[in-house]
Amino acid sequence: MILTARQLALATLDRQLLLERRRLDVAEAVRRVCALQAQTPASPYLALWNRVQDFAPEDLDAAFADRRIVKATLMRITLHAVHTEDYAPYHAAMLSTLRASRVYDRRFTSTELTHADADALLPKLEEFLAQPRTGAEVEEEVTGRFGEHAHRVWWALRTYAPIHHVPTSGPWSFTQPHAYLASPTAFGSASGEAAAGVQRLLLAYLRAFGPASAQDFARFTLLGRPAITQALHALGDQVVRVAGPGRAALFDLAGAAVPAEDTPAPPRLLPMWDSTLLAHAVPGRVLPPEYRPLVVRRNGDMLPCLLVDGQVAGVWRAVDGGLELTAFHKLGKPVWQGLTEEAEKLSALLADRDPTVYRRYGHWWDKGFPGVESTIVKG
Repeated sequence: MILTARQLALATLDRQLLLERRRLDVAEAVRRVCALQAQTPASPYLALWNRVQDFAPEDLDAAFADRRIVKATLMRITLHAVHTEDYAPYHAAMLSTLRASRVYDRRFTSTELTHADADALLPKLEEFLAQPRTGAEVEEEVTGRFGEHAHRVWWALRTYAPIHHVPTSGPWSFTQPHAYLASPTAFGSASGEAAAGVQRLLLAYLRAFGPASAQDFARFTLLGRPAITQALHALGDQVVRVAGPGRAALFDLAGAAVPAEDTPAPPRLLPMWDSTLLAHAVPGRVLPPEYRPLVVRRNGDMLPCLLVDGQVAGVWRAVDGGLELTAFHKLGKPVWQGLTEEAEKLSALLADRDPTVYRRYGHWWDKGFPGVESTIVKG
């Protein structure tokens, strides 16, 4: 059977818990979806609200506080929230990419220090970060060794060293100044664990976003083709090839199911940088190409989206007293009713936490969106 583009989109939504909210512990939910983009502190909370039945933000607060879920730089060299048991293998998988992104960057090479100089600080960093420290405290510690270059050395190390962000305060657990803590499981990992880490990450990715191509996995991680090819070969019959609508070979977990083409997809209000929109090669599965310039801004910001029948149909933002929903094309009354119900529930959650969530990104609405209809849903 050849899968259709619709089935691939539905498979992603199903595995991302976006076809039906599930009653899950937050740590288990994060594991099920592989990882949550956490570049903006609110986004993991809103991502789980879309996916977990009766989601309570306090549950995620607690999971971050007791480190059942950790926040760290991983895939695509950006912040993700992952299950704590997945952090060490995911970090091992990503280490060479994370390290290369910094030690070969001119901001580091201009110091005339070598990558060995930065690596030599890792044991001391692990010791110093045995308790939470702010970035300023780490820089002060590094200054004794690297003087004027301390800022850039720490800039490199905080990307590829195995460290977690530590919860600081509300409304979304993480605020400035950032605090850091050494990972108790990842420091000192052997380089040979990288291959096993890529395999584990690939299995988790397919479980959360498959069926998918090697190019899709590369997009999600920024891993190179040799590492991905090696992982696919090593996984043997745990991964199978499936036929899809395009030329790229698709892979999936053996025995994994794909929804029928006529499966309905409910309305959702996705957070900024939702992983569903970042997990596959451009143009992706749920973002129509013509809407990509509206959702993905020139600097890379990815706006909070309206999902209608499994496809991005607009954007949303918080406004005084509620949420503004903006559609990129005409929507029928039943669709607006479904979106309104979702917006009312989300507005109630935000009222107790941060009624003007994502306020710093409001300037993207200043010029408006062409050919649209909008409505404001009061909380």
